[in-house]
Amino acid sequence: MLLRIQLFAGLAERLQTSVLSYSVPKSEITADELKIALSISYPEAASQISVSFVAVNQEYAPGDYLITENAEIALIPPVSGGDGQASVHVLSADGRYCITDQPLSIDDVTSKVLDPNHGATLSFVGTTREMTGEQRTVHLEYEAYIPMALSQLEAIGKDIDTRWPGTLCAISHRIGKVDIMETSVIIAISTGHRDDCYEASRYAIEKLKQSVPIWKKEIWDDGSEWKGHQKGPWDPTVRL
Repeated sequence: MLLRIQLFAGLAERLQTSVLSYSVPKSEITADELKIALSISYPEAASQISVSFVAVNQEYAPGDYLITENAEIALIPPVSGGDGQASVHVLSADGRYCITDQPLSIDDVTSKVLDPNHGATLSFVGTTREMTGEQRTVHLEYEAYIPMALSQLEAIGKDIDTRWPGTLCAISHRIGKVDIMETSVIIAISTGHRDDCYEASRYAIEKLKQSVPIWKKEIWDDGSEWKGHQKGPWDPTVRL
């Protein structure tokens, strides 16, 4: 069978393509078997493939998941969130989750969670910093697997509502070029009480960085680097 595999961030750069056509000599293959086969076929990218997750039909697939022909397949390297996306502004059905290449508005995102019965509203704003130690960043570039990223943002909102019932959440994330002091992500939370608001906001950003397929590339005066998960072995399916 012939598989069409979407690639992102540093993995796409290493293999010099964003879509890989890959032939498998049988009618089905597990996610783990696919990673092993790809590592053998593309040894120059084996280290990146080994730490990536397979997504099937926009869901993270366990290692024993059987992949068949015509499935939507993506190989997801560790996330931390590229360029190449233009005129993008995608909203969830309820309008509270957004992936866009346009500048973000704190007032716009916060307005989506205002509620007359909520006494606490908190907006987390992530911006591009210039200095990390002695390394000067010129700007950032973000890339996303857009449909899956949007569904994962919605999943964060549903999880928050389960953990803190009644909490309202809205998240907007920018892709493309983001300059120094510009905003890359806004997370707005409203709850009945402030303790839940702080906890839900912290949970949202940590879960976003763990599981949402958005990648960040740091551009420096003298080079660039894709930034992935920085906290040891990466597993986007683990509950925080």
